[in-house]
Amino acid sequence: MQLLINPLDVPVDDPWALESLARLYAYPERVREGRPWLRANMVSGLDGAANLAGLSEGLSGAADKRIFGVLRALADVVLVGAETVRAEGYRPGRARAEFAEARRAAGQPPAPVIAVVTRSLALDLDSALFTEPLVRTVVITTEDAPAERLAAVARTADVITAGEGSVDLPRAVAELAGRGWTRQLTEGGPRLLGQVAADGLLDELCLSLAPLVTGGDSPRIMKGPQMPDTHRMRLVSLIEQKGFLFTRYLRPAHPAPVSE
Repeated sequence: MQLLINPLDVPVDDPWALESLARLYAYPERVREGRPWLRANMVSGLDGAANLAGLSEGLSGAADKRIFGVLRALADVVLVGAETVRAEGYRPGRARAEFAEARRAAGQPPAPVIAVVTRSLALDLDSALFTEPLVRTVVITTEDAPAERLAAVARTADVITAGEGSVDLPRAVAELAGRGWTRQLTEGGPRLLGQVAADGLLDELCLSLAPLVTGGDSPRIMKGPQMPDTHRMRLVSLIEQKGFLFTRYLRPAHPAPVSE
């Protein structure tokens, strides 16, 4: 693994080491002040495909999974769409011994909270995501969600309601921050990430580029209505490993993150 671009001058000896990746992807100091920072972590092929045979797993590799694990280990909460939860068979966040002390020092729970965004509440409440979490799973839905289904979900998960007809993501993100979860991560899928970007909530994009051309009709990493304005991002790190490229982009208005 080679660190090709590091304009933030983060001290990095071995980019493959967990400690180096944790420094490179550290959240900015603003999260300590109660101000949320929402980063996305996605993978795509060279032709823009966001999945292979319907799953992101086919585009992944060892280094991608390592960075995926580090980003989760740094986060307070992982925001994910219900469609992705169903397709990818989501499980609860897990505690990692290598990050246990750092999480305690930062006042974080042993594992990140998984927060599922869903309007329909079509969730498998018997799955491990709801029956085996270290930290209780959160479900984010609308205020006019079906009452009977909402009551069933509330028995196995914490519930946040925001918006009518569709989830009001700015309100939901603010609610998560109000619970002290300011280190925020979303893993999509494309519809959720498209909404996050359209609402102006995307502070950072970590995009893994797999050296694969797949063709087909896979969606891009963002899917939804055309945004009224394009959002230009600035590259702050680039890592290469066996043809995979791991990029990190920030919104230009943001100051550079400072390692915690």
